[in-house]
Amino acid sequence: MPDSSRPLRKLGFLAIGLFDPADPAAGHESTLQVIELGERLGFDSAWLRHRHLQFGISSPIAVMAAASQRTSRIELGTAVTPMGWENPLRLAEDLATVDLLAGGRINPGLSVGEPMHYDTVKHELYPDSAELEDFSYARVERLARFIAGEPVRQFSGKQGVVEEFSNRVEPHSSGLRGRLWYGAASKKSAIWAGENGFNLLSSSVVFAEAGQEPAFAQIQQSQIRAYREAAAKSAQAHGAARVSQGLVVIPTDSASPKQREKYQRYVDERTPRTLSPQGPKGMLFAADLIGTSDQIAAQLHAHAGFQEVDEVAFALPFSFDHEDYVQILTDIATNLGPALGWAPAGVEHLGRTS
Repeated sequence: MPDSSRPLRKLGFLAIGLFDPADPAAGHESTLQVIELGERLGFDSAWLRHRHLQFGISSPIAVMAAASQRTSRIELGTAVTPMGWENPLRLAEDLATVDLLAGGRINPGLSVGEPMHYDTVKHELYPDSAELEDFSYARVERLARFIAGEPVRQFSGKQGVVEEFSNRVEPHSSGLRGRLWYGAASKKSAIWAGENGFNLLSSSVVFAEAGQEPAFAQIQQSQIRAYREAAAKSAQAHGAARVSQGLVVIPTDSASPKQREKYQRYVDERTPRTLSPQGPKGMLFAADLIGTSDQIAAQLHAHAGFQEVDEVAFALPFSFDHEDYVQILTDIATNLGPALGWAPAGVEHLGRTS
């Protein structure tokens, strides 16, 4: 058994934020309640998936703003915001504004690349520049510069009696640049994130290098190590780098028999995709981890990717009910987290439920 003596330092969770299109407000309220519960349970962070033209959270910045006024401690992040849909300057303004409202608790997670199903939406998203848009790393580099407070233009100063203009994005939130994360699934992206001063979000999806054995945990481990090596070389310029792993975990300690049956069926339906590379790019999916907290902890301690990190953002399953998320989060905080050496933040005591 690998060494499991290093305790888990930070424990977070990733919420999907689904809703019924006939009643979208209820789904958003459920997500906010889940975040509030996470803070009460002592979680260090809550992350939101970002979805466009789907029945999920299309505006996580707005949801984070709402959550910031209903919580006081828990960090709030996106995992991840696809930059292909965003104007970096406008996004920088929104993120800085919400970070200030939240008291410096925002952790934007980002990715680059052409938007999904771009051909179906490009003429509405970019009617005058669809064929000219740059979806490379340069797009997220621009955002990082704006958030860091670098000049956007030469013009600044007073004009007339009351108008005063700045040459940088306003408001400026000091410290936000150091809380930018990049969601990388390839070694190339992991190295780029390290070289350019981003923290690393490593999730349940990876891409193997040419000739690399399609073993998820080992590939994730190699990507994290490559990231750390690249980040170490640029540490003076960018500061300390953080890595968070995000796997799907479903503890069943306090689940009802009906819930356990439902959870197992969910995992069984998703397991075939984890057995071999998927799609033309050979995408590899991590297996969902289900069982008691002690069983999941043993699997994590043996996981080569988990062995490289001291913070996680466990992903909540898709399409579950609100009460399911309450049970899963409660078991993670009271059983699984402590089994991994984690101690809840802002909570005097959370005893194990089994």
